[in-house]
Parts: sequence; structure tokens; C-alpha cells
Amino acid sequence: MHDEATDRPVPKRGALAPAGWSAGSAGASLGHRIAGVREAGLLLIIVVVSVALTLLTPSFLTWGNLVTTLAGLSLDAIVVVGMTIALISGGFDLSVGAVFACAGIVAVGLMIAEVPIPIAILAALMSGAAWGSLNGFLITRVGVNPFITTLGTMGMARGVVLVLTEGRVLAPVPNGFKLLGQAQIGPANHGVPIIVFFGLATILVGDVLLRNSVFLRQVYYVGGNERAARLSGLPVDRIKFLVYLLSGLLAALAGVIAAARFGSGSPLAGTGMELRLIAAAVIGGASLAGGEGTILGALLGLILLALVSDALILLNVNVYWQQLVTGAILVAAVTFDVLARRRRG
Repeated sequence: MHDEATDRPVPKRGALAPAGWSAGSAGASLGHRIAGVREAGLLLIIVVVSVALTLLTPSFLTWGNLVTTLAGLSLDAIVVVGMTIALISGGFDLSVGAVFACAGIVAVGLMIAEVPIPIAILAALMSGAAWGSLNGFLITRVGVNPFITTLGTMGMARGVVLVLTEGRVLAPVPNGFKLLGQAQIGPANHGVPIIVFFGLATILVGDVLLRNSVFLRQVYYVGGNERAARLSGLPVDRIKFLVYLLSGLLAALAGVIAAARFGSGSPLAGTGMELRLIAAAVIGGASLAGGEGTILGALLGLILLALVSDALILLNVNVYWQQLVTGAILVAAVTFDVLARRRRG
């Protein structure tokens, strides 16, 4: 689509254009306003749900329950940064759960083979970067659809995990490695797990960069209107490649920390993670059509899903209902997004 007066490509509504693009400024402002309303609404819902849980069960506000919830949430928070950016770019990454498991297995397997801890961790992170690079190459250079690509690499990565482990949990790991996931900051009985700070740091850095860095702002533009982005001279293929590389790297980082937390490498680690993260990001304002979303919104979506899961546990609801509820929430969030885009369009 072009501006007839200037013959310049015009970005899709809601996309963030590069600096100096006047047509994109209005879209950027609209996108920020919509995101702000979505985040404020989510925060209100979280407060209401938290108050309801406090009234329904006294176990909710106990230190042990809060710390356990935060610790579990932190690993997802690391990976959701990459997933959100992938969604904003107009794609998504179904392989994150398998890459998460693969990195943990690589790290633990190497340490069992007496490879030094730093080298084992580096190799695990490189495995995540390799899976992300494969996704990026197939999507940008070969032109394979992101759904097919990441579905295929999900199967490949999970297959590698099963080949390496033969379905068995790998253990033990050195005590020095366990500190990465089990150390606490604060008093012995009321300390905060270090992985909470890892998750918080990743969210903060990701949110600041997504709002302010030139590269990540271009991701909005690519997701909003890829053809216009190419016509304006943006390196679309390089941007999308780096998005998937980042997603794989963050999934691997979380997988290594999870292995340290549990002191083992499990072939089933990360199962269902991709559905949970996509649901959280869409609830937080990301669109499956691309060009919209924030890291803060995705975090709020994760918190809401964690509260729902916690509520089901505390209220003694069968654990098998959690997957059904998560899927239903995802369908509702996507439906809301589609209807909202129709009203704006």
C-alpha cells in the first residue's frame, strides 16, 4: 500500500514504523494507547482474582505458595520474551518447549561426562541458538511457513532429547550447578529464589529494549506490514532470523536454569510450554496477525494463567483440567483479538 502523494509505502494500522516516518507515528501512538488499556485491564483482573482467592482459601497468601508460584512463573517469563517478539514479527515459535528440554539435557549430559560446568552451560546455550538459527534459516531463506518450520523443529528437538536419554531422567548434577537454580536471596525461611530475579531481569531488559531499541521497534513494523517494510529498505530477513535466534537462545537459557533447579535433566521438560506462552502473550495484547504486543502485557498474561492454575490446585480441582482451561483461555483471547481488530479495521 502506498501514499499517493509521496509514493511511499504506508505501514498497517497499529504497526510501529521507523523513526521519522510520519505515517507510522499515529500508528505507534494508537498501538501504545491500546496496549496501555489492555495492560491496565489485565492488572485489574489479576487484582480481583487475587482477592477472590484470598477469600476462598487461606493457603493462597502463604509465603510458600507465593514463592512456589513465582519460581515456576520465572522460567516461563524468560521464554515468553522471545515468544512475544516472534508474535510481534508476524510469526511464532512452537519449538520453545522442546528446545528448553534439549538444552537442559545437553547441559546435564555433559556435566555427567565430567565436562566443566561453564563449558556445559555454553554448549547448552549454543544448542538453543542452533535450533533458533535453523528456524530462522528455513523461514527467511527457504520460505517455509513459521507454523510448519517450528512444528518440525519441535519434533526434531524432542527427538534428539529422546535419543540422548532413551526416555530416562539424567542425574545427578554438580552442587555448583544446582546453585544456579536453587540458591535463594534473603533469610533461610523467607528467601526469594534466585531464578525469580533471573526472570525479572529478562522481562525488564526485554521490555525496555522492545520499547526503545531501534532494532526491536523495527520488529513491529515487519509484523505490521512485511511488504511495506521491504519497500522501505528494512532488512526484513535479517530481523526475522535474529528474532528466532533470540527465541531459541532464551528457551535454552530457561532450560539450563530449570535443570539446575531440579538437579536433573528430564526428557519431558517443557511439554506444553508453547501453548501456555502463546496464550499468555495473546492475553497480554499480542496478535497472531503480527505487529502488536508488549513484554509487560505477556508477563501479566502469564501471571493470570498462573493464578488460574494455582486456584485450580488450591481448590482441589483435578490437575487434568488445567490444560483444558489454558486452551479455553487461549481460544477466548484469540477470539477477542480478532473481534477487536475487526472493530478497529
